[in-house]
Amino acid sequence: MSQSTRMASVGAPSEASNRVRLGWSNRLLARPEVGAAVAAVVILIFFLVVAPSFRSAESLFTVLYAASTIGIVAVAVGMLMIGGEFDLSAGVIVTSAGLFNALFCYYLGINLIVGAVVSLVFCLGIGFFNGYMVMRTGIPSFLITLGSFFVLQGANLGVTKLVSGAVSSPNISQMDGYAVLSTIFAGSFKIGPVTVWNTVIWWFLFVALSSWILNRTKIGNWIYAVGGNAASARAVGVPVIRVKVGLFMAVSFLGWFVGMHTLYRFNTLQAGNGVGNEFIYIIAAVVGGTLLTGGYGNAIGVAIGAFIFGMTQLGIVYAGWDPNWFRAFLGVMLLLAVMVNLYVKRLSTTRKVG
Repeated sequence: MSQSTRMASVGAPSEASNRVRLGWSNRLLARPEVGAAVAAVVILIFFLVVAPSFRSAESLFTVLYAASTIGIVAVAVGMLMIGGEFDLSAGVIVTSAGLFNALFCYYLGINLIVGAVVSLVFCLGIGFFNGYMVMRTGIPSFLITLGSFFVLQGANLGVTKLVSGAVSSPNISQMDGYAVLSTIFAGSFKIGPVTVWNTVIWWFLFVALSSWILNRTKIGNWIYAVGGNAASARAVGVPVIRVKVGLFMAVSFLGWFVGMHTLYRFNTLQAGNGVGNEFIYIIAAVVGGTLLTGGYGNAIGVAIGAFIFGMTQLGIVYAGWDPNWFRAFLGVMLLLAVMVNLYVKRLSTTRKVG
């Protein structure tokens, strides 16, 4: 066999391998969570180097706990953004849920379990209202939910002060039903020296459920469709109104869930809590690869974005730095995430076309 023949026989598989590698890289770039995963690894290594106390198992599970309290609501916020909408009331509804449960039961002498159910109905009603108003009026969800944000913020402060004479709810730790709800929403268990909060387990379950819905069900296809082009989705029979209203109600449900955790973890709530958290939920989703324009993202990416939030929040403390820098870091991270997500999306699309 001549040298040219040997080179040709070697060259053919090489070209085929290149095509396989190109296809694999295209699929990898098409994953929304890839950029967030790389950023998470870099940030983790950075804090492991600069903050020795960050290296313990206890610190890792503390980070997971901090991430879970943001990540649970961020799961639903991410799905809503994939569906093409925003909910700026997501932060205050967490506080509204807990305050409603505490005040309703304490001053009327009602079992906390009953109050939790009534609080859930109230929160789902807020979510339904937001979604219904967006779909029926055509007003952007940014404005509708901004209005809900101000109403809830004012009601949280006004009603709490009117009823209790203070800006915090009364201590509910001695009331009927407290033990059961505290175990469900704010329980923890030990693995050696490490404390694992139930919210971490709930977070993983909600992420798994969201992934299954988005990737394995007809509803998931509908969510991506209405986020990509609602008019086209409606034309092929997708129930756009029901999908979007359902997504707003999902945000309210998980907001209620975290509100229950916050109440039963600390036994009381400050009426002004939650303001600003709606932006952290959105940042977690965007850092995780969810596009602001809708139709693109997944639950794993949002979870990684929430983990980055928890890791950064506590890593700055463990490193002994001024915690005020955390918000500045979030802003930088958001800008970088938006640019990276758009670049990766364009690169992936260009390669597919080519």
